[in-house]
Amino acid sequence: MRLTRAPLFYFAIGSQGNIGGPASAPVVAAAFHPSLAPVGVLLGTVGYATGTYLAYVTGVTLQALAQ
Repeated sequence: MRLTRAPLFYFAIGSQGNIGGPASAPVVAAAFHPSLAPVGVLLGTVGYATGTYLAYVTGVTLQALAQ
């Protein structure tokens, strides 16, 4: 946290948003402060979107390598 000078809750919400998605990220965000719950939903949704895109790109890349 010292390296980036970011508060600890950024890492907790971001990690839970990527792993648990929009269902569990607001719970972690609200544990730090109730007004951060929408941030958890946003990060969870962005995590799903980037994960879906990267999975598609990985699949296309592997399919091209297999031919």
